[in-house]
Amino acid sequence: RARAEAGAVAPRPRGRDQLLWLAESEYEWKGPFYFIQGADPQFGLMKAWAIGDCGNGGDEWGEEIKLTEQAVQAVNKLTPKPKFFVLCGDLIHGMPGVKAVFSGHYHRNAGGSYRGLEMVVSSAIGCQLGEDEHGLRVVVVTAEKIVHRYYSLNELSSQGIDKDLVDMLAKKN
Repeated sequence: RARAEAGAVAPRPRGRDQLLWLAESEYEWKGPFYFIQGADPQFGLMKAWAIGDCGNGGDEWGEEIKLTEQAVQAVNKLTPKPKFFVLCGDLIHGMPGVKAVFSGHYHRNAGGSYRGLEMVVSSAIGCQLGEDEHGLRVVVVTAEKIVHRYYSLNELSSQGIDKDLVDMLAKKN
């Protein structure tokens, strides 16, 4: 903190032009700011807790969804706006009909499956630790299936989403 208050410049990663998520204007201390930290929406826990069966019973998420929407609305109304929002802790408790779990933090693409549940790890927008390019994962969900594809930021901005994914979105179920 003392270095930041003294006006120190944030270190730049070697071999990169800039951090993708950090604007050039953010490299120097500009003064106080605040951010919002939320934790444990844990979709499914409220029903499980209410029926006294936390090992099961997480098949309804209605109450948690309402509270999460309320949290987003409250943050969106704040003035001044927070610098950022971070969500920590347990995201889900019960997984009714879940076929895939999407995550990050590994800074490379990875994944696997176990008992019909697919784990999908998307590489980073920022610092890469593997061979993947900076990018985003597009996930299309239909009544029949979930299709996901990782795109580099350059691919996504120059070519957009592949036609077969767009076609899936156009189908009425």
